[in-house]
Amino acid sequence: MKFGPVKTEEAEGAILAHSQPLASGKLPKGHLLQQADITRLAEAGITTVIACRLEPGDLAEDEAADILSSAIALQGLSRSPASTGRVNFYATENGLFLANKTLVDRFNGVNPAITLACLADRRDVRVGDLVATIKIIPLAVSGASIETAAAILREGAAFQVAAYLAHRVHLIATQLPSLKSSVMDKTARVLEARLASSQSHIFSEDRVAHRAEAVAEAIKAALAEPKGEAGQPSLVIVFGASAVADADDVIPSAIRLAGGVVDQVGLPVDPGNLLVLGHVGAIQVIGAPGCARSPKENGFDWVLNRILAGHPPERAEMTGWGVGGLLMEIPSRPLPRLAATADADPAALGLVVLAAGRASRMGEDGRHKLLAEFESEPLVRRSVRQALEADIGPVTVITGHRSAEVAAALAGLGAELVENPDFASGMASSLKTGLTAVEMKGLPGLMVLLADMPNVSSADIVALARAYAKSGGKAIVRAVSDGQRGNPVILPAATFEALKTLEGDIGARPVIESAGLAVIDVEIGPAARLDVDTPEAILAAGGILRG
Repeated sequence: MKFGPVKTEEAEGAILAHSQPLASGKLPKGHLLQQADITRLAEAGITTVIACRLEPGDLAEDEAADILSSAIALQGLSRSPASTGRVNFYATENGLFLANKTLVDRFNGVNPAITLACLADRRDVRVGDLVATIKIIPLAVSGASIETAAAILREGAAFQVAAYLAHRVHLIATQLPSLKSSVMDKTARVLEARLASSQSHIFSEDRVAHRAEAVAEAIKAALAEPKGEAGQPSLVIVFGASAVADADDVIPSAIRLAGGVVDQVGLPVDPGNLLVLGHVGAIQVIGAPGCARSPKENGFDWVLNRILAGHPPERAEMTGWGVGGLLMEIPSRPLPRLAATADADPAALGLVVLAAGRASRMGEDGRHKLLAEFESEPLVRRSVRQALEADIGPVTVITGHRSAEVAAALAGLGAELVENPDFASGMASSLKTGLTAVEMKGLPGLMVLLADMPNVSSADIVALARAYAKSGGKAIVRAVSDGQRGNPVILPAATFEALKTLEGDIGARPVIESAGLAVIDVEIGPAARLDVDTPEAILAAGGILRG
């Protein structure tokens, strides 16, 4: 490939390396220049463009990406069409993501221009999750390199999704006077929610004394139950009223008394250290740690998910979980299972209105821009009302600066208000506060609205949501005005982890630009770019300064 400046009159057949704005419309990066394009460039006075020309044996980025992606066996996966040298892979099953690090590393070692990035091995995924992406870095690449890389992918499964299998789960809970029955009731509900993604269910529940003999008899009784429909496999889960303190404690002793084998007592995962894993014949038995009574991620999830996917962990694997096994207080903790559902709409949205900013450009008189009135209505109320009237999902308002006054302006609307105590650090903290609220509702998409945009209407919001639904909840959707990016934006779940890393006074733009997802622009006119940050802007937009 030859890359560099090319005289415009000689550029026909070359591939444009950078987008070129023109009065008659932008020529995008990667565009194959035709004679009509040359004429437009010349009329605009552009004498040179940065472009590349393919040499014998070269492949254009999309063709190269398509060849590589076609070498991946789609096991629990779907793939997007090649675009800008990228192909994304999505889970088509709820299951366990499996990656072959050796193959992926060899693939990435062929040529720095050819890359494959994927989730960590044995990650819990849901239908529609982005799990891997192949990206060709330059506009073209050697065909020989592509063939070498494709041959590596054909050697085996570089990555796949092992679908969860529906299990009949037998829940055994031991009882002590100190353990309330309400705790055991909640435990069963939490477990049912954990099992939902695999369509497993609690087939039987037995509450017994906290003695090894009683637990052993309950295990035997559970295994004596007739097999489920179509030979559905069984799984026994034991919740002890007291934590396991020794390899000869109640639960491991019960597994042995029931004729089974104890494979592991204790995990290098926190929370989740006090887990017991064994088996009776072909049936796995998990002694759940106390933390598994909570929906938050812990070592129990790691073991349970592997069993549900048909890949029960061996001792050597479990003892290797120490690196990455500290789960407490990490910002990337998944959604609590009580909020997540197996049949959630992948295009479901939570709307977050950012209304926490300090309004630093409003001048020394201290007036708050969000309390300015438009058609006799405070701006923040007008913005939140439009979001509510769109009726596409729950609306959360993030407050901060003068939060009591903002809350008063929103009285009676019915939106949820969440105060961001760290609002002074910048927009990123408010964005992350809103994301947490959306995740707690179990919603896989986030629409971000700015409270200081007076002309964004409910119809505009609905138009964005429809475009997002059409993408199946897989694309980023952005409001534009005459092709120029603006707000609101919709961000799918695939961007959530990146959003959590943002710091300072920045919004989602870095995530949008680096996510590797399709971006759908929806034209809503000047409203997409009109925000009112100054007294002059408020007056020019038809507002009246108040507060």
